[in-house]
Amino acid sequence: MKRKQFVAAVVVASVVAAGLTAWGVNSLVSSKLQTTKEVRVVEFANGGVGNHFTNYDREKYPDLTYAAENSVQAVVNVEKIEEIIYSSRSMGRNPFFDFFGIPEGYYGEQQPQSQERRSGGSGVIISPDGYIVTNNHVIENASKLKVTLNDDRTFDAEIIGSDPTTDVALIKIDAKDLPTLVFGNSNDLRLGEWVLAIGSPFDLRSTVTAGIISAKSRDLNVIPSEFRIESFIQTDAAVNPGNSGGALVNVRGELIGINTVIKSPTGSFTGYSFAVPSTIVQKVVEDLKEYGVVQRGLLGVQYQAINNGKIYENDGKGGFRETEVGEQRGLYVAAVSEGSAAEDAGIKEGDIITEVDGMQMSTASSLSEYIGTKRPNEKVKVSVKREGKVKQFEVVLRNKAGKAEPVTKFDLEKELGGKFVNVTEREKRELQINGGIKVTSIKEGGYLSNNKVRKNFIITHINDVEINSLNDLDKIDGKISSIDGVYPDGRSASY
Repeated sequence: MKRKQFVAAVVVASVVAAGLTAWGVNSLVSSKLQTTKEVRVVEFANGGVGNHFTNYDREKYPDLTYAAENSVQAVVNVEKIEEIIYSSRSMGRNPFFDFFGIPEGYYGEQQPQSQERRSGGSGVIISPDGYIVTNNHVIENASKLKVTLNDDRTFDAEIIGSDPTTDVALIKIDAKDLPTLVFGNSNDLRLGEWVLAIGSPFDLRSTVTAGIISAKSRDLNVIPSEFRIESFIQTDAAVNPGNSGGALVNVRGELIGINTVIKSPTGSFTGYSFAVPSTIVQKVVEDLKEYGVVQRGLLGVQYQAINNGKIYENDGKGGFRETEVGEQRGLYVAAVSEGSAAEDAGIKEGDIITEVDGMQMSTASSLSEYIGTKRPNEKVKVSVKREGKVKQFEVVLRNKAGKAEPVTKFDLEKELGGKFVNVTEREKRELQINGGIKVTSIKEGGYLSNNKVRKNFIITHINDVEINSLNDLDKIDGKISSIDGVYPDGRSASY
C-alpha cells in the first residue's frame, strides 16, 4: 500500500511539473493535449477538461537551438591511428647478436612487427585557419591523425603541442574559412545553468546533449601527472566514449569547457560528466601556439583543504590521523619545496592560505586552477594566516626547473635524432618503471644512431633528469650529455 502511494505521489509531482492539472491522474495515459496561443487545454479520456493559464514566455525559458545549430558546425571528429610494434618472441633481442654485430633477422631471429590501432574522439575548431583543441588522451601516441568536419570533409592533422597535466592538446589542419567557437569565461558559470555537450559518442558525429552545471572545481585525481591541474566542470549532459575533446557550450554558443572525463563504473554515461574549464584551456592553447610548450607557474607548496577545522596527516602506519588546525576554512600548507617561489617569498609549512589575489581559496582545486592560468615570472599576492595573524606575501612564480623565465620547447626529434611516444601503463608494470618515452624510429647520423641505441629503447632519464613522459622534456636545460633507460626485455642501458 505504501509503495502505491509513493508511485502516485511521483506521478502527481511529474504532472504538476509539466504544467498539467493534478486531478484525473489515472486517466492521463490516454489523454490528448492541445495547445492554443493563450491557453493550454488538456482533454482527458473521461471527458473532463483542465486549463493551464500560464503563457509561454520565450525570454523566461532557455532556447538551446541557437547554441546547438551554430556550435555543431565547429565540432569535429578526430581519429587516432596508432602504430603498435610487437614481436612474436616473448623475450627481447639476444645481446649475443649485438656483440658480434649480427643484424636483426639472421639466424631465425624475428624482426618486430607492427599493426595499426584506431580510436576516436572529438575536437573544437577555434580559429578559421584550422587550429583545433582536443584532449591529450585523444591524440596521445598517435602515428597519424585524421579530422572529419561537420560537412564531411576529411583532413590529416599535425600535433602542435599537448599538455598531459591538464589533458589538453592543440592540433591543426590545412584549411581556411572554417566555422569556429569563441571562448567564454568558465568563471562566470552558475550552478543550474544550461549547457550543451557536442561531440562524437560511439562515432555518432555531431551529437548534441543538454544538461545543467551540477558543480564546479571538481578534483577527481584522474590525470596521471605530478603537476596535474584538475578543476573540472561537472554537468549532467550525457557524455560517452567519443565525446572526449568535444565542446561544452553555454546557451550563447560560447565554448566554456572541453569534455574530458566520465565518472562511471561501466565506462559509459551514468549521470555525470566532467569538462576542463575554458580558463585553463585558453591559457594552454595560447602557450602551445606561442611557445610550443605550456608555461606553468608554480608556487612550490604542498597543500590540502581544511575540513571543519581539521586536516588529515599520514600516521606512519599506513593510515591517517585527524589534526586540528584552528581555522575552519583555507588551505593548509603541508610542505614548502626548497628553493621554491613560496619559500623565497617567506611562506612556511603550517601556514593557512586564505586568499590569492583577493579571491578566497577553500578547495585545493580552486587554487590549482587559478595558479594554472599563470606563467613563470608572474606575481601573485598570497594571504595566509599564521598563529592567528594575517600575513600577505608577493610571490614571483617559477617553472618546474625552478627558474622565473619562460621555458622553451625541447626539440626531441632534432636533438636525439628519432621519434618517440610515451610508454603504456602495461609497459610500466612489466618493466617496473615510473614512466618513460619509447624510441619508435631512429634517424641516421643522430645522437641515438651514433651511440648505437636500438629501436624500442625506453628512455627514463636525460642528463640524470627523470623522464616519465614527453611532457617532462621541458625540464631539460642545455645540451644532452647522457641518456639512461631500459629495453623491452628488461635490460638496462646507459649512453
